[in-house]
Amino acid sequence: MKNWISAICHTNNTSIHYTRTGGNKPPVILLHGLMTNGLCWTDLAHILENEFDVIMPDARGHGLSGVPDFGYTYNDHADDIAGLIASLQLHKPAVIGHSMGGMTTAVLAANQPDLLKGIVLADPPFISFKVQREVRDSDVADQHRKLLGQSLTAVIADAKKRHPHRSAENIEIFAQARLQTSMAAFDVLTPPYPDYKLLAGKINIPCLLVFGDKGVVTKAIAEELPNMQAAQIPDAGHSLHMDQPARFTAIIRSFLYAL
Repeated sequence: MKNWISAICHTNNTSIHYTRTGGNKPPVILLHGLMTNGLCWTDLAHILENEFDVIMPDARGHGLSGVPDFGYTYNDHADDIAGLIASLQLHKPAVIGHSMGGMTTAVLAANQPDLLKGIVLADPPFISFKVQREVRDSDVADQHRKLLGQSLTAVIADAKKRHPHRSAENIEIFAQARLQTSMAAFDVLTPPYPDYKLLAGKINIPCLLVFGDKGVVTKAIAEELPNMQAAQIPDAGHSLHMDQPARFTAIIRSFLYAL
């Protein structure tokens, strides 16, 4: 990480912080989910950085990026990434997005496919309107509000109990990301989400949908989207890249090399 770049891009009326491995290599953008940040992709970035220029932005309301008063729809997030691509003059990057980042990636690919070389959607929130409302009405935001009153040490201690097999470095990165997530970021949970079937119909670049057997996307949903490649990872939940990192990484590398 010592040679990685940390910088700010001003675009779409906000500031987007990003970490970049650099080098004159094919660009790959990694988009994180709600309550995390760009550095939560550190493990995958270490694996890819020898062959790719890996860019890990913090979404608005997360990490070290700006926290505007409004503008947290998936279209806003997608426009931020389009602005980042333009600002950094990236030529047709591949984009890999997890959860919220996966939906952002799908929206960007549907709206501006010419910007991208190919995309990976890792367990994006491809869920019904009913489930969207259930998520919005759950206590996820209230739980986060309570967490924001805790110290980093307390958040780390709690994470160690819940994820005993994760490395101390990963636990600290994710705990810091939680504390850097604003309450405004939860606006993205406001229904309706973009219609994933309509998005899928518009995507005309290589697209891989990756999902676990205990996550959000089901095999039935994947089968509804015949124009996407699909890969299911066994023994993996929503955080499939953390639950099965070796399997996830192998799938990602295979896809990137085939582009």
